[in-house]
Amino acid sequence: MKRLSITLAGMVAGGFVIAGAASLAPIRHACAAQPQLSYSEDIAPILRGWCVSCHQPGGEGYNASGLDLTTYEGMMKGTKYGPMVIAGKPDVSNLFRLVNGDAKIQMPFQHRPLPNCLRQNIWSWIFEGAKNN
Repeated sequence: MKRLSITLAGMVAGGFVIAGAASLAPIRHACAAQPQLSYSEDIAPILRGWCVSCHQPGGEGYNASGLDLTTYEGMMKGTKYGPMVIAGKPDVSNLFRLVNGDAKIQMPFQHRPLPNCLRQNIWSWIFEGAKNN
């Protein structure tokens, strides 16, 4: 009798596990990508809020590097040292490396780092092709 109760309890518990697992199986898009990030709506506001005060013509960052972050074209032109964004390759794009603290100099220079969510948006936008959208 005791063995029958244990077997029955095991079958009931197993049934719950199988039923629960079956309800999770169709979740193929649980980590579905968010809509593509927009330069004008997602990236430009970050640059205006954190970077443009120095990286505009006449600014300290512009004078040091030649980087103009007031426009998409200025950012894509890069600096006198090379490109800032390599579309599709955020981990080698200098823009992301600088704001992520992966270079000798961290941007924003002598200020607190960008919040992680903003750095992630920059990474994702570059990964998605760094489009002017």
